[in-house]
Amino acid sequence: AGRLRVREALRAREPAGEVKVQGWVRSVRSQKEVLFLHINDGSSLENLQVVADPSLENRDLTFGSAVEVLGKLVKSPHRMQNMELKAETIRVVGSCDTWSFPLKMKERHPLEYVRQFPHLRCRNNTLGSLLRIRSEATAAIHSFFQDNGYVHIHTPIITSNDCEGAGELFQIETSNEARESAEKTHFFSVPAFLTVSGQLHLEVMAGAFTHVFTFGPTFRAENSQSRRHLAEFYMVEAELSFTESLQDIMQVMEDLFKTATNTVLSKCPRDVELFHKYIAPAQKGCFFFFSCRISYNEAVEILKQASQTFTFKPEWGCDLQTEHEKYLVKHCGEVPVFVINYPYDLKPFYMRDNEDEPQHTVAAVDLLVPGIGELCGGSLREERLPFLESRLQRLGLANAYQWYLDLRKFGSVPHGGFGMGFERYLQCILGVDNIKDVIPFPRFSHSCLL
Repeated sequence: AGRLRVREALRAREPAGEVKVQGWVRSVRSQKEVLFLHINDGSSLENLQVVADPSLENRDLTFGSAVEVLGKLVKSPHRMQNMELKAETIRVVGSCDTWSFPLKMKERHPLEYVRQFPHLRCRNNTLGSLLRIRSEATAAIHSFFQDNGYVHIHTPIITSNDCEGAGELFQIETSNEARESAEKTHFFSVPAFLTVSGQLHLEVMAGAFTHVFTFGPTFRAENSQSRRHLAEFYMVEAELSFTESLQDIMQVMEDLFKTATNTVLSKCPRDVELFHKYIAPAQKGCFFFFSCRISYNEAVEILKQASQTFTFKPEWGCDLQTEHEKYLVKHCGEVPVFVINYPYDLKPFYMRDNEDEPQHTVAAVDLLVPGIGELCGGSLREERLPFLESRLQRLGLANAYQWYLDLRKFGSVPHGGFGMGFERYLQCILGVDNIKDVIPFPRFSHSCLL
C-alpha cells in the first residue's frame, strides 16, 4: 500500500485503493453501524476522517493514540471535506492514557495552559499551526535573500566580542571550569560569550560579498519575564555594502517583511486563519505595508504633546520605551513606523555619525509595528577610520576592536544593515500576545524546561 500524508489524502483529486495513512487520533466516535476517527500527522491543520466497521474498534483506540490505517481513499459525502479513508485495518502503534494525558479531546486549551507542557504542546492545534507557519516563514526569508543575491553566512554562536555593548551576556565555561573557578583558565584562553548578534561577523563578510545575511539563534541574559523577551531567540540579519542611504536599508526591511508575509499567507492560509479567527480576531491588516516615517526628534515632540501619561517621561536623549513605541504606532494610524536619526550617545560605537551638531545624531533606524513596538533595528555603519578610532578610544575599546579598525584600512566601503527579531515578526503577523508562544522551546529567566 502506498503511504499518504494526511495533507496529500485531503488534496487527492481521485479515489485510490490500498493506501496507508499514519498519524495520531484527534477524535473517536463510535456508532452502532459505523466507527468514525479523525487522524492528523502534522502535515495540515485539517484532520482526515476515517470511516470503519465497528468491529475494528479496540480499547487502545483513543484520543492521542498513534495509529496506522490501511484502506481505500474515497470521495466524502460531506461538504466540509473532499476525501475520506474507508478503513480495512487499523493498527494501534502507540496507545495513549487519556486520563493522564493533559490535552483533552475537543477542548480548546488556552496558550497559557499548554505552555506548562513543552514536551506535549506541539500536539495542540494552535501550536501545530504556529510551527508550520514558523517553518514556512523561515524558508520564505531564506528564499527572499537568495532570490536577491545575498550570500548566507553561518556566523558563530560562541564569540569573544560583545556586539551591542549591551553587557547582558551569557559567559561560557566548561563544567570543569565552573567547579575550579579559582584558577580561571579559560577553555578559549579569552572570555567567551553566547552571541547577541551576528552583525560584526557579517561586516567582516561584507568586505568580500556585497550582500550577506545570517539567520540564527542569539542570546540575551536579560532578567525579564515580559511578553516581549526571551533569553534565546532567532535573528535575521543582513549587511549591504556600497550603500550610503538609510533609505536603502529601510527598503530591504520593508521588502523582506512584505515578501515573507505574502508567502506565509499563500502557503498556510488555514493555519494563519486559525490565529486571526481565534487568537487575535482584530489582526487582519498589519501586512499590506504602508508605513510612516519620522525622525527621533519628531517622535519626542509627538510624545511630549501626547495626552497620555507615560511611566517614563519622554525626553530628548532618552531611549524610546515600549509604551512610547506603541503610542507612536497608534499616533501614525496603527501602521508600521520608521524612526530615524537617534542621538549619538544612545547608540553603539559602529553607527555612522550624521555630523549634525548641536543635536548630534547617528544614521540609525528602528521599525516599530502595531502590537509589538520595535521589530527591526538597523543603521549605516561608520566606515571612516578617524571617526571610528576616536570613538573606540574614548570608550576604551580600541585594543579589543583592532580587527574592526583593520576593516576600515583595507578597502573599506560605505555599508549598513539591520536585524529583525524572528519571534517578534511571528507575533506581529499572527497577533500572538506572548513571545513564549511563537517558539518551540522558550528560554527565559527562571525557566529552561527540557
